[in-house]
This record gives sequence, structure tokens and C-alpha cells, in this order.
Amino acid sequence: MKKLDDILTKLKGYQFEFRHLTVLLIGLLAFQIVLSSLQKSSLTSFLREVQDWYQRDSAEKLANLTATSFELIIENTNIGPNITEKEKRKIIQSFNIIFNQQLLQQNVKEICLLLPNGSKIAAIDNGKALFNYLYTKGKNDYSDNDRHQNAIKLFLKQENVINASEQTHSFNTSNEYFETMVPFVPHGEYLGVLYTKNNPDFSFFTREISSSYSQASITFTSLIFLGLLSMYYISSYTVRERDKARRLFLLEHEQLLKEQINHEKESLFTKRIYHTHHKAEKIMGFIKEDLRARVNLNLEEINKRLIKYANFISRVIYDMKWYDPPSNTIRNSMFVTNLNDVIKFLVENIFSRITSKVDNIDFHLNLAEDLPGIHINEYVVWEILEPLIQNSIDHANVDRIVITIMTKYDSENRNIFLQLSDNGKGIHEDLIQQNSQGIQKIFQENSTTCPNPEGNRGYGCYIAYELAKNKCGWNIEAYNLPTGGCTFNLIIKTV
Repeated sequence: MKKLDDILTKLKGYQFEFRHLTVLLIGLLAFQIVLSSLQKSSLTSFLREVQDWYQRDSAEKLANLTATSFELIIENTNIGPNITEKEKRKIIQSFNIIFNQQLLQQNVKEICLLLPNGSKIAAIDNGKALFNYLYTKGKNDYSDNDRHQNAIKLFLKQENVINASEQTHSFNTSNEYFETMVPFVPHGEYLGVLYTKNNPDFSFFTREISSSYSQASITFTSLIFLGLLSMYYISSYTVRERDKARRLFLLEHEQLLKEQINHEKESLFTKRIYHTHHKAEKIMGFIKEDLRARVNLNLEEINKRLIKYANFISRVIYDMKWYDPPSNTIRNSMFVTNLNDVIKFLVENIFSRITSKVDNIDFHLNLAEDLPGIHINEYVVWEILEPLIQNSIDHANVDRIVITIMTKYDSENRNIFLQLSDNGKGIHEDLIQQNSQGIQKIFQENSTTCPNPEGNRGYGCYIAYELAKNKCGWNIEAYNLPTGGCTFNLIIKTV
């Protein structure tokens, strides 16, 4: 007992401080890092060699099997002049099954047949396109080169070598994917290559290696932990009260942040309501004016205009009620909106009726007559275009404002292009710049160059962008013109 008391007395003379524990911890961690680095370097080198071999072998087997399947189907298919539609569908289905079976595998990222198409290379990845290529003359209806540009570039570099040798070639063009090209030779005639891009699963092997490595690391870490646990237990009591006070402080700070965020959300929503109310107030003025001017000569015209105004007011009230309205009230197949009609109505019955500055504004409309209807609510289109036109008027800063609106239809890609330009001073360079999410500052909330941004300032372009980009799926951008003024470009998908 006396010896034990003496030992305890000596231990009480030593004071363990955090700097002692820190030095010991750093030493142990440094030793573990060096040991782990050496083992990891050796393990990585081994896995790299095994992985390269496994990926190459797996990719080549998969590509060879797929190419052989296509060749067997073609060689055993007799196409006569009187082939029925049922037989044609059966052949196309056989081709599609082979394509889809490979893509259904977890590691296959891309597969296609690269076949000559005149002076170009066609990338075929579906049964119908392959049938058209082999058995019909419609060779302009099957190629889908946009999705397989990298495969075509790689094939063009290796085409002469593959054609001469007619052997399988595989390439490890990146650290992630393995690309393979197998000669495609139905009936013994070289037509092109079958291209596959995959990343064979290597996890089953790495799991075993990692498990062994983890066992050694856990054993070593456990020994370190047991030693540190006893020392940290001694010092834990001194910091317990401090941690408790810090925890209470963080909880209080969290509560304050939540209250601040809720307050900011309410404030922003209030500003949006104010902005929407401002537009409704203007339309109500037009309605009162039309009601006073109703006579037999223009009764029908005024009635149509009043219905448009009333429907827009209904939409405004709906926006004030719902912060995030259902998508089917914006995009729906039941909506068939004529974009040109909306533009004409806004110009003739909204902006041409504004008493201030109306004599100094000229609208030039260059509207294509072949625009198809779009499945967007007419008054949502109104809400998108109205603030963009208003922005050009408010920020032109010239004596005579000329606003040009042009529409054009790309029938091949089924896109409508809408361009809204003005002859003003242009957009401030800071507002054209993009943030980290790729959004121009002019389309961000509460962004404006007005000296007094209070009220409904800085929300028009933001609302237009939110509706066009996030609700309707359109592309929208703004930029300055070399001759002065700015342009808003919208690309509208019709399908």
C-alpha cells in the first residue's frame, strides 16, 4: 500500500496539458501517415496493373460478342422485295435487343456502329437506323453523330489501321473509360466497326484488398486510440463546462438564424407581391378606361380586350396566392398559345396605352408567320415578355426609344427564336456577368442599377427568368449590341 501511495503521489506532481498530448498525437499520426502512404503506393501500383488487364479483357470480350451477334443476325436474314411490315419490325426488334442488352449492363456507357456515309461517318445506335442503312437507301435518316462525336474522332484516327488489320483495337483514352473497336464484317465484307465505351466493375477485387488494408489500419488505430483515450480522459473534465456553454450558444445562434431566414423570406415574398400588385393596378386602369369608352362602334373589340385584361388579373391574383404554383397551370398540352398574338397584344394594348413616354417609343415588329402554337399558358408568356419590354423602356436613357421584336422558327430543331432589342444605352457590364451557377446578374433577385432599389425594383427580369428558365424550360440570355442598346434572346422549345 505504501508503494502504491508513493506512485500516486509522484503522478500527481505531473500535469498533463494539451501541448503534451498534441506533441504525442502529432508523432503518432506522422508515423501512421508514412506507413499508410507506403502501403497505399504499393497497393495502388498493383491495382492499376490488374485493372488495366481486366478492363481490356472484359471490354474486348463484350465488344466481340456484340459484333458477332449483329453479324449472325444479318447473315441469317433474307430481305426480299416483298418483305412484310411484320418481318421488318421483327428484324428491327432483333437489332434493338442487342443494342439495349449492352446498355442495360451497369458498366456500359456508350455503344454504336460506326459506318461510312459518303464522305462522313455515321454513328448508329438503334435498330431502325441500322435497318435503313443496310436495306434501304434512306441513309440520311439514321445517323446520330451529335451523341457520338468522340467515338467518330477516335475512329477517324485509327480507321486505316483497323481496315488493314481487321482486328480488335482497344484504347484506354482516360482514367475512367475503356474504348473498344471491333471490325464489323457481315458476310465477310468490312463495313465499319462496332464501338463500345465502358468501365468494367472492379469493385469486387478492390473490396478484398481494401478489407485487408482496413484490418491492419484498424488494429494500429485501436492501439493509438487506447493510449490517447486514457490521456484525454484526464483532461476532458476541464473542458466539459466549456463545451456545454458552447453548445448552448450554438443552439441560441441557430434559433436566431432561423428567425432571420424566415424574416427574409417573408420580406422577399412581400416584395414579389408588391411587384405583381403594381402590374395589376396598371391593367385595372386600362379596364376602367375601356368601360368608359364603350360605344356601339368598337363594342366587340373592347369586349375582347376586357376579357384579356380580366384573365390576366385572375392570373395575377393566382400568383399572389401561390408562391410555387403547380406546373400544370403553366405548361399543359391544353394550352396552344400563339406567341405573335401575345406580342401584338402587349405592344398595342399595354405599352402603346401608357401615357408617359408613349410618344417617344417606336415598336418594330418582325414576326414570322409560320410559328407553331406553344403549350404554355398565354398569361405566363405575358408575365415573361412584359417585364423584359418594360426594362428596355425604363433603362434606355435616350430621347427616342426604338424597340425591335423579332420571331423566327427553326423547323428542323423545332425551336422558336425570340429577340427583343432596343437602341438604348445598354445593360451595365456588371449585370451581364455570370455567377458561379452560370446565371447573369440581371436575372438575379433584387438586381438593379436604379439609384433607389426599394419597392418593386430589381424583380421584373428576375421573375421573367424564373418563369422562362425554371418553369417553361426556355433558354434566355441578355447582352449588349455593338451599335448600342441591348438584346434579350429567348429559345423556346415547341416539343
